[in-house]
Amino acid sequence: MWLRVRLYLLVAFMFAILYGIIAGLGYLLGFHGMGYFIGLLLFAGFLIFVQYMIGPKTVEWSMRVRYVDETQYPRLHRMVEELAARANVPKPRVGVSELEIPNAFAFGRGKKDARVCVTKGLLGILDDDELKAVLGHELSHIRHKDVAVITMLSVVPMICYMIYISFFWGGMFYGRRDREAGLTVLVGLAALVLYFITSLLVMYGSRIREYYADFGSVELGNPPSKLATALYKLVYSNAKADKKHLSKAAGAKAFFINDPSKAAYEISELSEIDADMSGTIDPDELRMLGEKKIKLSTADKIIELLSSHPNMLKRIKQLASLEKE
Repeated sequence: MWLRVRLYLLVAFMFAILYGIIAGLGYLLGFHGMGYFIGLLLFAGFLIFVQYMIGPKTVEWSMRVRYVDETQYPRLHRMVEELAARANVPKPRVGVSELEIPNAFAFGRGKKDARVCVTKGLLGILDDDELKAVLGHELSHIRHKDVAVITMLSVVPMICYMIYISFFWGGMFYGRRDREAGLTVLVGLAALVLYFITSLLVMYGSRIREYYADFGSVELGNPPSKLATALYKLVYSNAKADKKHLSKAAGAKAFFINDPSKAAYEISELSEIDADMSGTIDPDELRMLGEKKIKLSTADKIIELLSSHPNMLKRIKQLASLEKE
């Protein structure tokens, strides 16, 4: 419940920032009245609509997705169908990505247009229970309408960046009076600062939705230890992956269940949880982690702040609290 409240508060705060930007620009440019505000709100809505409409095709192209039927991947289809019924959402389209690194992701315009995909490498490293836990995480993204929420949030930094480009470079290169040009440059710099702040807030929202989807997978009947093991195996496999494959997936990492680019850094922390060196995190090991206090270094905190995914040790510790319940 607290995760949902934080996400709603973040959405409200981001759109308050957007309203402030629109109001401030109107004041500086001398535009007043409802017509100006309605026009800019319609423009923001148009940007959201365009991103919403072209998003799935962009993901399909960048992730090299091909959709598969039940005769090709019966195990995958069976699990998705079962989890979709539990989540009370229509069965999404099932796809397989040609990307080499093991991972999974969900996308689409809504519950009726949802797609769940796995990369080829994922199917070979997880057993049935672990794969089901990962698919439960992705179905929870669909159930919670995370794609629509993040799409709406990401429009705010996009608008800030457009204002920065228009005002900062416009003030620098177009012939204007010194005072007017200086004010225009200042507006552009302020928009750039807001772009960085709102981008950090979007990443914060993305981290919340990852925790929320982990909780959702457990709600759908998947044991926390199975999801923790799946995450551990993903980190381990991504840490060993060819850097060429990692670089090809760099632009899509926000969609993945974990961030492959952080795997080499995360694996040393996670290996300490696997006390018996079995390559899995069993319920006892998860409960032991839940009883420990973890303290992140300053470097860890900065890395997490600049990431779309939570610190993996914190994330698995959160799963440990669900194991207790």
